[in-house]
Amino acid sequence: MSAALAAVCALLLAAAFWQIAGERGEDAGRVLRRRLFRRSPSRGRPLHPEALLGSLESRIEGAAMASRLTPAAVLLAKSGCAALAVPFAMVAAPVAPGRLGALVLAGVPVAAFLVPDLVLEHRARRRRARIAAALPDALDLMATGAATGRGAGALLGDAMRGAAGPLREELARTIAAMECGESQERALRALRERSRGDSLALLATALERSRRHGAPLSRALHEQAGSLRDEQRRAIGEDAARAAPKMQLVVALLLVPSVLLIVAAAILANSGSILPSF
Repeated sequence: MSAALAAVCALLLAAAFWQIAGERGEDAGRVLRRRLFRRSPSRGRPLHPEALLGSLESRIEGAAMASRLTPAAVLLAKSGCAALAVPFAMVAAPVAPGRLGALVLAGVPVAAFLVPDLVLEHRARRRRARIAAALPDALDLMATGAATGRGAGALLGDAMRGAAGPLREELARTIAAMECGESQERALRALRERSRGDSLALLATALERSRRHGAPLSRALHEQAGSLRDEQRRAIGEDAARAAPKMQLVVALLLVPSVLLIVAAAILANSGSILPSF
């Protein structure tokens, strides 16, 4: 049982690293380097706890869970996951083959400590994908309104009423800030900061550029909608291309051994009639 548990832990670790390297390898490496080597502005000292809590707060905000989670709760969940994983690592490490014992002992708690971060990142990524999927239609609607001379607030209101899900929430939050007396510049800057460089940030930048410099907004919004649709088509093609190696891996590791076992069982069951008797 202990050997089986060690093998399962090792396989889970390998599968996690394989998945991260295959799908989010460059992003994961960039985030890991930034977190390991990031320094505070003064004298190169390590990052302060306040900055760490601020980073957690940013991830919670990106996952739209600020009303349900706090940075302290996330830290508590991370510590609890690591603590719960320690007994499994201690049981599995002594029976792990070769030098995998140290890897299992250190890797399982570390992987468990990162589970809440992965959950938040997965939720934020799904939310950004839903916003990007709904945004082209909203941009076309705003471009039509911009051609008639409507202002940014009215355009955002039209897009909000025609949208649903997280896109509607973000636009409603921006409109509410403007209606409560906040300037359009600050409301759009807050939208851009919450979006963290994705498609909504480009929309906020286009609206602010049009407000400051009088740039034609209708054409820019149409072009942004077309660019988003091209990116979505390209992403679908890339997902389809990545699906083929995964399917081949499943076939090689599961289906082929299963078929061989069935053939071997059939040969053994009929060995009396197939093999000559001595």
